[in-house]
Amino acid sequence: MKINRYLLLCTLLCVAMHNSYGAVRTDSLFKELNKVLGKKHLYVKQKEERINKLRQQLIQLKNLRTEYNICQKLYEEYKTFSYDSSYHYAKRLQLTAAALNDPLLIASAKMQMGFTLLSSGLFKETLEVLNSINLNVLPVDYKIEYYYLKARTFFDLSDYNRNADYSALYNPQGIRCIDSALALSKPGSYNNLELKGLRNLRTGDHTAGLKVYTALLSMPGLTSHQFAINACCLSYINEIRGNETASVELLIQAAISDIQSATKETVASYKLADILFKRGDIENAYVYIKQAMEEATFYGALHRQVKISSILPIIEAQWISQIEHQKKLLYIYSSVITLLVIFVVVFAVIIFRQLKKLRIADNIIKAANANLQETNATLSEVNKKLSVANTLKNEYIGYYFNINSVYIEKLENFKKSLDKKLASKRYEDALQAVNNLNLENERRELFNTFDKVFLRLFPDFIEKFNSLFKPEDRMAIPVGELLNTELRIFALIRMGIHDNDRISKILGYSVNTIYAYKNRVKTKSTIANDEFEDRIMEIQAV
Repeated sequence: MKINRYLLLCTLLCVAMHNSYGAVRTDSLFKELNKVLGKKHLYVKQKEERINKLRQQLIQLKNLRTEYNICQKLYEEYKTFSYDSSYHYAKRLQLTAAALNDPLLIASAKMQMGFTLLSSGLFKETLEVLNSINLNVLPVDYKIEYYYLKARTFFDLSDYNRNADYSALYNPQGIRCIDSALALSKPGSYNNLELKGLRNLRTGDHTAGLKVYTALLSMPGLTSHQFAINACCLSYINEIRGNETASVELLIQAAISDIQSATKETVASYKLADILFKRGDIENAYVYIKQAMEEATFYGALHRQVKISSILPIIEAQWISQIEHQKKLLYIYSSVITLLVIFVVVFAVIIFRQLKKLRIADNIIKAANANLQETNATLSEVNKKLSVANTLKNEYIGYYFNINSVYIEKLENFKKSLDKKLASKRYEDALQAVNNLNLENERRELFNTFDKVFLRLFPDFIEKFNSLFKPEDRMAIPVGELLNTELRIFALIRMGIHDNDRISKILGYSVNTIYAYKNRVKTKSTIANDEFEDRIMEIQAV
């Protein structure tokens, strides 16, 4: 019996240590992801520098074969970075291959065009391009790539439609393509394992898939993009099997690899945000879902934008709700502290008034003492009264100072107690926000968010706005900003807010200042003042 208890205790201890280690590792990975996310512009800059060098080489070339090779390199740089540029160079590869009259290059260029269309969510067009390829001219490696690309198209089409009837049509076609590619691949090679892993995912054989993707991630020489793809697949299997910690860690590592390789055609950030949202981690989920939408929008992946848009508003609403809750708590705590301060001030006033009364009483006693000195008979009595009065005065002053000290001490103890309560309830950030509230930063962030949303709705607003002025009077946007104050006023008007009082409250200016801004802008315009706002309202959204 004692041995069984000892074994149970050891088992529980081991489980607790394992969970603790897992939590530390996950936190460490999150820190690394946030650090890499803060430097993503540097990775994008490195990629753009490579692209610019290749473009310079392309400008100076006249040989078609060399032009094809450089276009191929540019396509490789763009294929997971930007759909528009990827499409441009895939099309140029097709034209160059046709000019070279090389059947293999023509087929290869078509497959590259197919990959680009697939990445953007144009599934019908992808199949049309792939079906136009002459398989007879393709060597084995190219055929494997062809079947893999076609299988992915059927699978993505099935996932996008989310219709049982069409899934029953597309999934078997994808499996047949995988089987055709497997028949050509070399056992144990990267292509062979990748195909097996995808087949296992689509057939639901997660046990076999776990082994395959574990083997893939342990293969030497994986590129960052290959690692990210296989890590996402293995993450999905772990999620299905209930191993959430491993699933999250793999998605974090995949997201890190995607950022470092400046890959925009990715699902890691979206999947990570989805899992974190389900776990209730709204703050991190909001950060990563925004990152996922930025990546999908930058690349131009329409199907990814649709999928992300299905949960982005939900996460955003939860995040805003959480912020509002924190604000309410801040208001409550600030109100409590304000009441305490008022309480102390009131007692200070009372004490001051009592001291004033004591001073008056002291003057009366002194006057009485002067009168009582006329006779020796009453001097002793007066002295006794003065002595008593002085004693009362000293006791009274000490009493009220003591009360003041007690209430100050109570205030200090309350603040310490409040700090401890906040810390125990994890409201430390809320307390810091009370002490360091910076409304200007909040307002600036509000303006920045408004500008982004407004310009997404009215992308040509600045251009249409400036068309109402002479060239020398047109608005110039300060560096680092999207709209200046004048543009923001008329942006609010365009959004239907015409009342100067409401605009002044939103922007933090006086009504007179808003009126002055509007008059100054209208005066410079080539449009009559009474027609200016009507012309602003005519600017159309996308």
